Order: sequence, then structure tokens, then C-alpha cells
Amino acid sequence: MAIPEFVVALRTRIGHDPLPLAGVIAVVLDDQGRVLLVRRSDTDEWALTTGCLEPGEQPAAGAVREVFEETAVEVAVERLLAVEALDLSVAPNGDQVYWLSIGLRCRAIGGEARVNDDESVQVGWFDPGSVPPLPPHQARCLDLALSDDAPAWIA
Repeated sequence: MAIPEFVVALRTRIGHDPLPLAGVIAVVLDDQGRVLLVRRSDTDEWALTTGCLEPGEQPAAGAVREVFEETAVEVAVERLLAVEALDLSVAPNGDQVYWLSIGLRCRAIGGEARVNDDESVQVGWFDPGSVPPLPPHQARCLDLALSDDAPAWIA
């Protein structure tokens, strides 16, 4: 997994101690109502596109960047889905992170879905009824994205 340079620099100072980071979850829908998923290289599980925001980066810009970096799909952000502080996560190398997760619904506007970096091993479009199991916070974002009138979920 590509670790942002600012996180690498912080880790040289704090080691594996818990680090609060902001991240985005992009629920990307196409014109047929399908959902874009990536199969992660670290867990081999299907997931929505996610990523760490750079310092000072706006969430919508971060979602657009992350989706393109991981899938080569160009997106427009449509609306906020959820804001949630996640439980402590521990990476395989021992790094601990408290994620503030910002879910956004995005519409595909260009590009062709493909593996575009080393963070995933497969990329694909799924009908909502055939989406593999997702972590609870990602499943919540997907449910909210599929409802046109659902208000944003804020924990």
C-alpha cells in the first residue's frame, strides 16, 4: 500500500502509536446504477475506493484523486453520505490509525475501470444486489448512496 509521505514522516517520530487521519470512501456509480469496487492487494477483499486525505486537501478533491489513482475512472462528487470516526485499526506492519471517515457519492464521468496502482489486484463494476460483503461502514455508505433522498449519516 502506498503510504503518503506526510504519514511516513510522522511515523519516524511516533513509531506505531495511534495516529488520527482523515480518509474518504468513494461510492462510485455509473449510468447503469452499478457500483465500482476494488479488490484490495493487502486483504484480497472487495471494497469501495478509499484513501487518506493529504494535509489541507478537501474531501471531494481527495475522493476524485483516490478513485483515479486506484481505478483510472474519472468522477464527479455528488453528495455527502456519512461522517464517522472508526475504531482503532492496526495495519499489518503494526501502525495504528484512528480514521475519520468521510463517505461521498460519486458519478463516473470518464475513463475505463482498471487496476491503476499497487493498492488493488482487480477492479470491477457490480450490480448493487451482487456486491460482495463490505465492512459495516462501507456497506452503510453504499446503502445511503443508493437512496436518492437519504440524509447524510453522522455518527
